[in-house]
Amino acid sequence: MAQAEPVSVPELLARGRTLCTPALRTAVARLAAPMDRVAAYHFGWIDEAGNPAAGDGGKAVRPALALLSAEAAGADPLAGVAGGVSVELVHNFSLLHDDLMDGDETRRHRATAWTVFGPAQAILVGDALATLGTEVLLDAGRNGAATSADAARAVRLITTATRKLIDGQAQDLSFEHRDAVTVAECLEMEGNKTGALLAAAAAIGAVLAGADDRTADALERYGHHLGLAFQAVDDLLGIWGATEVTGKPHWGDLRQRKKSLPVAAALAEGGSASRRLAELLADPTGRGEESEEVLAARAALIEQAGGRAWTQEEARRQHQTALAALDEVPMADEVRDRFVALAEFVVVRER
Repeated sequence: MAQAEPVSVPELLARGRTLCTPALRTAVARLAAPMDRVAAYHFGWIDEAGNPAAGDGGKAVRPALALLSAEAAGADPLAGVAGGVSVELVHNFSLLHDDLMDGDETRRHRATAWTVFGPAQAILVGDALATLGTEVLLDAGRNGAATSADAARAVRLITTATRKLIDGQAQDLSFEHRDAVTVAECLEMEGNKTGALLAAAAAIGAVLAGADDRTADALERYGHHLGLAFQAVDDLLGIWGATEVTGKPHWGDLRQRKKSLPVAAALAEGGSASRRLAELLADPTGRGEESEEVLAARAALIEQAGGRAWTQEEARRQHQTALAALDEVPMADEVRDRFVALAEFVVVRER
């Protein structure tokens, strides 16, 4: 028997971008000036002066999942395009707002939209992108890309995911004003902030293609646990990732005193490093202005208390749980292999 060719994740991500970007650009072009320009800058399509650019538009994991989701339901990947565009619009709504709320000045190796165009424009464009995310799904029901009933199911899926995403961001912000949070609280927050939208991405193509609820629910579970794995890795990169690779500020999460998974796990350990970390986090002195040396020492305490190792293991646990959900969906072997490869990509990455 001939051995199957290994799945190329870069090709899967490129397919998501190739099939979804034209529709994404069409949706963004509906925005009134200057919001269309701000959005185009954020997506990396133009530079600050409005000139065409080939900026980093992100990994495009969510559009790739939406196309795979349609294939899992036995449909052509094109059936998932509207879903891929919708989740990408909602995802970028959250990035625009998150950058402003967190005070982040760089994303994807260049200045964030709010630092270039101002906070008000970033808020308005984020709101507009979230609204467009619903509009493109309703359009799919009107133009025959999906039935009106399946488009309505997809709208409910994306709006529920958006609400949970906002819940997660609110929880995340509230954690910054607390000395400690539990691991359970952190997982709940990250399940909302990251898991909900990846769950929607993993199911929305299947929903648009008319899949039954059992199939859609199993794909949602895959996406939810994949989102938790993704966020666990993101939390590791938020502390130990290199700026030149991630495109995010060095020590960004520590500077903001975010209670991410490595921090929550370290605080729960209870040993001397854990207690010292708790003291530092409770001390208001120099909040937001700590030196590189202080932040490095804090990262070392998190590692000594086991926060880094625990989070790495949690990423692996969530990854395995995601894969188990695929067993409930009858799909072609090559489609399953692509889901598995994307899941592996999420937990083994540097950005």
